[in-house]
Amino acid sequence: MMQAGLSIRRAAPSDGVALCDLVMPVFRAGDTYTIDPDITPDGALAYWCAPDKTVFLAEADGVALGSYYIRPNQAGGGAHVCNCGFVTAPAARGHGVARAMLAHALPEAEAQGYRAMQFNFVVSTNTRAIAIWQGAGFRTLARLPGAFRHPEHGFVDALVMWKDL
Repeated sequence: MMQAGLSIRRAAPSDGVALCDLVMPVFRAGDTYTIDPDITPDGALAYWCAPDKTVFLAEADGVALGSYYIRPNQAGGGAHVCNCGFVTAPAARGHGVARAMLAHALPEAEAQGYRAMQFNFVVSTNTRAIAIWQGAGFRTLARLPGAFRHPEHGFVDALVMWKDL
């Protein structure tokens, strides 16, 4: 089900608290991102809003429900492929926010001149995200065996996923 009244816009410097509130629970959980769960709020915000990233905020009725960033996956000869990161507020999961952000990110990537989108490290236990990416036409190019140390499941695989734009 799609979140009613959801809008997606570029994040502004004044959105720092909202962005931090979104990314900190995800990073602290340690089950989807290769970020130290003990990262400080300032460090988390610096990572999410690094200068090479364009950051977007998804909100409804003034409440931040998710965020994503888009950036070049590589420099130089690889800069025509983008990479994105997505987070959804725990209370908003299962309500179409991630799908809406992806539906926003794909044409945004094309508008920025990218020819493909690549997810470098999708944790295999993140089945909800994998289903969303596959539903949008992403294919798994590689499986990295035991590449992620999950806090509950131990060593699990990570996927490299790709979509031509």
